[in-house]
Amino acid sequence: MLVLGSTHPVEPAGLLASVILVENAVVKKGRLIIVPRANKSGYTATEPGQGYPDRYEIKTDFGTRWFRFGMRNTNPIHQWPDPDVYTHYASGQKLAGAECGNLNRCHPGHPNGRLTDKIAYGIYQLIKQENADISIDLHEAPPCRPLVNAICAHERAMDLSAYVTVLLEEQGIKIRLEASPKNLRGLSHREWGDSTDTMALLMETTSPMHGPLHGPATVDLLLTAKDDVYVWASKLGRTVQKHTERGVPIEERVGRHVTAIMCYAQALSEMNPEKGVVIEGIPSYQEFLKNGVGHYLKPIAE
Repeated sequence: MLVLGSTHPVEPAGLLASVILVENAVVKKGRLIIVPRANKSGYTATEPGQGYPDRYEIKTDFGTRWFRFGMRNTNPIHQWPDPDVYTHYASGQKLAGAECGNLNRCHPGHPNGRLTDKIAYGIYQLIKQENADISIDLHEAPPCRPLVNAICAHERAMDLSAYVTVLLEEQGIKIRLEASPKNLRGLSHREWGDSTDTMALLMETTSPMHGPLHGPATVDLLLTAKDDVYVWASKLGRTVQKHTERGVPIEERVGRHVTAIMCYAQALSEMNPEKGVVIEGIPSYQEFLKNGVGHYLKPIAE
């Protein structure tokens, strides 16, 4: 099983979920491959003109621990200049030039392309050479996007994903299951599944931070998802996911990701015992809600 965090460094739940797994998971059967920061370049800058913080802190049992906040794409100076039109290498699909820095439009990548293409190619080779049975790409989306609080799965991962949605519902987590579009190229859930034998999927939680409607881009917004503008937009029917004054705290978003990963491991073990993955040491969804993310982070040596 492969878990990929930080495809978009502007989406913190994927990074934190990956770190929780790295620091707590005890694998009793099978293998768990974790990439916490898939696009490291994206952590060296923030979006121009957005006023994003460059870091945020998580309260822990030993004080605080800080993490970088980045931008959606690869830092432009690392693969300057962007083309006027980005052409996806494998399919010839044409997109806006800036999308050449969007890791989730560059799969399965190319060894001689731009930096983002090379990162995507490295991930593709990791999946292929390590024979990952499941590959999970962790994301967040604002409430106004169509794919939010959802799983988007390649057709070969649909049966497994349908069972996972049932397991999540049993734990009080409502999640939609969407089919990976065959004509939208460069995305992990499409290209990984087409290019390798892995069961590819992407998961989204809710975060207004990088949406078009949010208020001031503060650390509080990042960690609580409380945003008056999105509440107003939701009341007007302008959001796909209803957004309330309660927000969506980071412990809920990380808990959703981690719990879903555990459900995929359980589902694979039940549906295909020979390829099963058994993971221990990971908190439950309710424990995340009760104790917070910081309770499960380890101290870092200075």
